Amino acid sequence: MAVSDAESLTLSGLPLFPLGTVLHPGGLLPLRIFEVRYLDMIGRCHRLGAPFGVVTLLQGSEVQQPAGDSFATEQFASIGTLASIDSLEAPQAGLLVIRCTGRQRFTVTRRERLRHGLWVADVTRIAPDATVAVPPDLQPVADALARVIERLRERGVPADQMPLSEPYAFDDCGWVANRWMELLSVPSELKQRLMALDNPLMRLELVSDLLDRTGVMK
Repeated sequence: MAVSDAESLTLSGLPLFPLGTVLHPGGLLPLRIFEVRYLDMIGRCHRLGAPFGVVTLLQGSEVQQPAGDSFATEQFASIGTLASIDSLEAPQAGLLVIRCTGRQRFTVTRRERLRHGLWVADVTRIAPDATVAVPPDLQPVADALARVIERLRERGVPADQMPLSEPYAFDDCGWVANRWMELLSVPSELKQRLMALDNPLMRLELVSDLLDRTGVMK
């Protein structure tokens, strides 16, 4: 595929992977792929070095379910995140194990479900977060995140199994907010709403409130 085709894959006809979780820019996403509708798509994206889109399921199942003569209803959020494949293994026939990184957010402008159940969409990419320094009143949120990472290191968690990847950006509002949302056990609907916010400072303020309410900062 030519470069122009790879570019069109990110904007027109982007393959989508609806999941019951939220992928944030800079986030890590391990996946085990066994459905036919995704095996070919993931293999193709890997060969081309092209991304696919991760969108959060609002209704339906991650695994395709039959419904009469068609597929069960799947609904997903209109804002998602491009995922690039960092590594791919095929431990057995019909199974791919991949590790991905979240890249740029996008808005779905048109979606279509193909006959075998794969969703493709036309998308408009959202500009990356502006770099916003963590203000003094929110510095405890960044410091707490640094302590989490340090505790994981002290426990001997290997670098390739850490839930957060370097380089760390503890001084950046968007990065700190996104990493906390990946670590916290909160509903995916809430994670989706915060991921969709364009203001990284507001996102971190809301994360700080959430940490206070859940007692994480106490």
